[in-house]
Amino acid sequence: MSESGEDDGERRDGQRVLVTGGCGYIGSALVPRLLDEDRVSEVVVLDSLAAGSPAHLAGCVGPDLDFRRGDVRDYGAVESATRGVDAVIHLAAITGAASTHDRRDETFAVNRDGTENVLTAAGKFDVDSVVVASSCNNYGRAASRDIDETTEQNPLNPYAESKVACERLLDEAVDAYDFDATALRMSTNYGWSPGVRFNLVVNHFVFRGLTDRPLTVYGDGSNWRPFIHVRDAARAYLDAALDPNAWPQRVYNVSSNEGNYRIAEIAEIVREELDRDLDVTYLEDEQPGPSYHVSFDRLAETGFETEWTLREGIRDIASELTGTEAIGV
Repeated sequence: MSESGEDDGERRDGQRVLVTGGCGYIGSALVPRLLDEDRVSEVVVLDSLAAGSPAHLAGCVGPDLDFRRGDVRDYGAVESATRGVDAVIHLAAITGAASTHDRRDETFAVNRDGTENVLTAAGKFDVDSVVVASSCNNYGRAASRDIDETTEQNPLNPYAESKVACERLLDEAVDAYDFDATALRMSTNYGWSPGVRFNLVVNHFVFRGLTDRPLTVYGDGSNWRPFIHVRDAARAYLDAALDPNAWPQRVYNVSSNEGNYRIAEIAEIVREELDRDLDVTYLEDEQPGPSYHVSFDRLAETGFETEWTLREGIRDIASELTGTEAIGV
């Protein structure tokens, strides 16, 4: 399929799936998986290329990929991309929670208003299922270690605030339109994908460690976070979009109960897996950021299970960055 949307050849049977932000970190792991999926005939990617790159779709360009350059803030672009699709996976967003303190208006325009455009278009064209990217960051700093989907959200940054607003929009859209819908409160991603990001703690630590720089922990490192490999995250979005009956709840936390770690533990595990005598530097931070230890029991009801361990992911990133074979992956 060409960029103009003209058919370049015969298309296989299956669903047409729209991925917004398909050139991003998770999107670049998701799109090739969708293209390999027998239940999918075509993948439509809508991406502004503000953060992603066409290079992140290497190996995906062909008759079953329909790429549209467009911004989710532009309803016309969203509507055009949504026409004729069966399922929507909405990933496009401003990410990097800490960085959004200085760009609140832009964050809400892209994240909240963009989501409203996607949901409106999905309703107009009778899309069967919609999966919206949300975040466990929404929980803020929670004292409990049994945080589940019923726990009150306490967003501490504009990114999380915008994601809470997106979930409200999803509730309203489901009342207004007849489509299956769920929001995935994703854990912090790590691991290699074509659009890999290095402003995420595990990936950042691995790169610093490989370049013999100290691992910098803000605060005392006691903050809890759940983590998930980017390829497991991609599988979750695919499964929720293509098999919505198995994901009947409006919202799911996504990772595994074993995926909860303190940030100080992450630093130590990176040191061990890289087998380097790295300094770990703790810096006082008046705002050490969110801390949440999350339950994934509801996710288990879908039958979804993560496949990657943190240590495997660390070794895989190191392998990709150094060009050496990862051990035990």
